[in-house]
Formats: sequence, C-alpha cells, structure tokens
Amino acid sequence: MKTGFHVGEAMTINPIVVTPDTTLFEAAQIMERSHVGSLVVKSKDKVVGIATEQDFVRKGLVKNKKSSEIRVSEVMETDLRTITTDRDVFEALEMMRDYNIRHLPVVEEGKLIGLITTKDILKVQPELFEILAEKIELKEQQRKPVWMPGETEGICHACGEHRLSLKDKEGVLICRRCRQEL
Repeated sequence: MKTGFHVGEAMTINPIVVTPDTTLFEAAQIMERSHVGSLVVKSKDKVVGIATEQDFVRKGLVKNKKSSEIRVSEVMETDLRTITTDRDVFEALEMMRDYNIRHLPVVEEGKLIGLITTKDILKVQPELFEILAEKIELKEQQRKPVWMPGETEGICHACGEHRLSLKDKEGVLICRRCRQEL
C-alpha cells in the first residue's frame, strides 16, 4: 500500500541527540525539556543507538542504581533499523510493526538527517491507525490466556501447578498440558 507521503515529509528534522556517556538523569531532563520520548545516541558522527522512555524503565530502573550513575550506553538499543527519506510512510510503519519499534532513524548516505515515529506517521496519515491497532490487538491476544468452554482456574492435581486451563476428568482437575500427556 502506498500513501503518497514520503518519510522525508513526515519525519522530525534534527532529532535530539546525546552521547553514550550521558547519564539517564541528564537524558531524562533533556527529554522533559524537549518534550520527546526518545533520543538518538551518537558517538562522534556515527549513530550508535536510540534510547527511549521504555528503555529507561525496562533496562534502567532494574539496575537499582541512581539514574545519575547509569549511562545511556547501558540501556540504549543498538540493533538499529533505519529508513531513507524517499520511502513511503507505509513502509516505515510496516518496519515498525515487524520489528516492534516506534522510532526509526532516517539516514541519507550514512548520515542521520531525521527521526520518524509512529506519531509522525499518524499526523500525516491517520487512517493507518488501524494497522497499529491491529498489531496491538494481536500482541494482547498472545499475552492473554485462551480459555476453552468448561475450563477453570486452579491447581492441577497432576502437576501441582497453578493453571488457567483446568478441566474435570473423573472428579480430578487436570490442566490442558497434563491432559495432552495422558
């Protein structure tokens, strides 16, 4: 599907950049001042990572250290996907969906020139929201248990584990896994 909008038309020009040695505390202050949810991490002139609010929470807080003692390099994502300005925003959204990311550095001839986010795309192409909503719905379905009619929650009498898929088999509650092994 082509939208007719190119990444170059929707991207943020001159994204906020920090170095790998920036502390999480400093980075959070920069994010607050700039009203952004991600920072591009550069070392010299090379993009070496991206650090998002999610990275700060999921990778930074678990270290149980002060935010002034943790470097961005410890939490940033280094397996970067990039895109060029001439690509359609739908292609950017597909990449984001496929790699489960919300930010894509935009590069031309190996140099960072911008950043495109899901918000940027939805500003120019709001009808693409359905693609994002579908991704979120599928992800949620994978995380939630599938209950079948007649199943209940409790302790399986065969394995002793707490399960959501118990069925009465001759007066004994047995989980789906144990029933398959019988």
